[in-house]
Amino acid sequence: MPSHQRAVPRAALSSTLLVASLALASPVTAQTAPESAATLSEISVSGTGRPAGPAETAGSLTVPSVAAQRAAVNATVGSVAFVDATTFQNRYANTVRDVLKDVPGVFVQERYGQEMRLSIRGSGIARGFHVRGIELLQDGIPLNLADGSGDFYQIDPLSLRSVEVYKGGNALTFGATTLGGAVNFVTPTAYTALAPNVLRIDGGSFNTIREHFQVSRISGPADVLISGTLTNSDGFRDHETQRTRNFNANFGYQLAPGIETRFYLGFYDTDQKLPGSLTLFNALNTPRLANPAAITGNQSRKVTTERIANRTSFELEVGRLDIDSWAIHKNLNHPIFQVIDQDGWTYGVAPRWAGTFDLGGFRNDLILGLRAFAGINEARQFVNVAGLRGAQTLDARQSASNYEAYAENRFWFLPDVALMTGAKLFSSNRTYSNRGGLPASPTARFADVTYEGINPKLGLLWQPLPDIQVFADVTRSRDVPDFSDLVQTNTLGTTFVPLAAQRAWTYEAGSRGRIDRLAWDVTLYRAELRDALINFTPNPGLNIPAATFNAPRTRHQGVEAAVTLDLATDLTCIGDGLSLTQIWTHNDFRFVADPVFGNNRIAGVPVNVLRTVLGYRHPSGFYFAPALDWVPEGAFADHANTLKVPGYALLGLQTGIDFANGVSLFVDARNLTDERYVSDIAVVTNAATVAGGPVAFFPGNGRSVFGGVRASF
Repeated sequence: MPSHQRAVPRAALSSTLLVASLALASPVTAQTAPESAATLSEISVSGTGRPAGPAETAGSLTVPSVAAQRAAVNATVGSVAFVDATTFQNRYANTVRDVLKDVPGVFVQERYGQEMRLSIRGSGIARGFHVRGIELLQDGIPLNLADGSGDFYQIDPLSLRSVEVYKGGNALTFGATTLGGAVNFVTPTAYTALAPNVLRIDGGSFNTIREHFQVSRISGPADVLISGTLTNSDGFRDHETQRTRNFNANFGYQLAPGIETRFYLGFYDTDQKLPGSLTLFNALNTPRLANPAAITGNQSRKVTTERIANRTSFELEVGRLDIDSWAIHKNLNHPIFQVIDQDGWTYGVAPRWAGTFDLGGFRNDLILGLRAFAGINEARQFVNVAGLRGAQTLDARQSASNYEAYAENRFWFLPDVALMTGAKLFSSNRTYSNRGGLPASPTARFADVTYEGINPKLGLLWQPLPDIQVFADVTRSRDVPDFSDLVQTNTLGTTFVPLAAQRAWTYEAGSRGRIDRLAWDVTLYRAELRDALINFTPNPGLNIPAATFNAPRTRHQGVEAAVTLDLATDLTCIGDGLSLTQIWTHNDFRFVADPVFGNNRIAGVPVNVLRTVLGYRHPSGFYFAPALDWVPEGAFADHANTLKVPGYALLGLQTGIDFANGVSLFVDARNLTDERYVSDIAVVTNAATVAGGPVAFFPGNGRSVFGGVRASF
């Protein structure tokens, strides 16, 4: 289920803060060389061809250094990825896709503005709104609502220091056991920031302008960092104007030796006009058009979110204890086929202990955690009168609560081989109350359902050399339906559908590492699902939320691969270099002997997604990186497999220079050939039965160029 999360896996046994940070980052290294995992090379797929950022401090107890964060990710027994913000700070990084497009196995498709679809291993497949099956975290603390759904609006790429991706059951270290796993967006502290002060302005196509600032200070035991980003853009399509205001701050204080607390504050405000979906013909031939219903209904999404969170960390004689707590308030005004008006709170607490100790003369790493989180959402709907509220049609309350306990253990029975075992127990309740009393909803309705279970994990990690890892594991996942699944709305009204939780066993094997000039990260996986939560849209043209059903059996399998080869060094001078990166995500998602869809492919995601980046770097700070994004064959638009969108190839280019005085200039050019293509689909059941074809397609952005300047001092 989309449960809420915990901090990054970090176990430590140390006597000083620096040693603690480094040890916490590498809990599954060899018994005789606990620092070896920290040396594992992370594959670089940024395409900028630039070296890593400037030297950084050791971080602090609550937030270790970026190097330690990377080592913690690499120590995982399973498929993971780490993205340093230095790899995307010199692009126009406006969305989660801009941050994660170089991570194999992560499929992110934009619709418009910050509205997009994120899927890992088919999680939330065919779902084009909210996130299901992936736990979103910021600084290791949950962003998702209590029912498991999540949004991207409060994720500001310019306010990130790193991103950690734990695919599938590998997110157990957070307490997450969903099909897709977890993504942790880590913001900088005054200890890990690239510079005490950062000012940036960028902009370009579609009347886009964005301003960003970041200020941080350290004073004795206290540190503080504040950042903010303002974005204004008209968008590629008609009726796609985007206005956002994002502010993040954190304040840390060392209460005593080995004890530190850190508060996180966030304010996020988004006003996004929605252009809606088009027919396939219009999406490919007149992509700038907006759906007429989107204009007459003035469809938009206005979200305001406030977040406060705290982590207090204790360095113990053995291991470390983190106690997280959080509260999130979200207000949504969303005129689509009706005006959706929601206001709610999510809150929780999550203690977690991680430590390393000897067990019978062998090294043992253990993580123990508890999570309790809940939320209440007041959900109202009104007739949409040109974007304003008409008569009220729904007055309901959605309540969710979750109680979880999890453990993960790594036992090093050989100096370079670890056995990983783990499990999570959970109980999740979903309660829905429709108060009734309205002409459109006269009868009060009540529904209550509880999901319970245990999700085990078993795996092996072999690290024959400090820079090479081989792993294999099997995990069980449960995805509990969120209220977007359970409460289904159409033109006839609102109904609670008591869906079953999605269950899956996922098997994976892979390797990551570096030999000389070659770096790789390759994983093969197969997931056997029962009661898969499958979506389809009853009327995409009206922007009616998708309906969900349980498919008896489905199978998700694929390949997640990234390979980088350093082609040459010292080409024009000492210290320059040319590298080639190939990223391949293979998605084979199918129904299995389904009574309606047989063995058809599950619609919405293409089979192959490839990205090729050629990067050149010069010691002066100049870089040049052309990139090709290629989808050889488009996805099916329906589960009946009667209609498929065409494939496409997009050519892009990044170039710029980082001066020694902290000033950077960059240009980010996209879709240089002005390719017409479909970026996302509102999946239907059978396109052949829709007269004139479904209005279900979202055109990708045309040619665009962005540029900017950043000053770090």
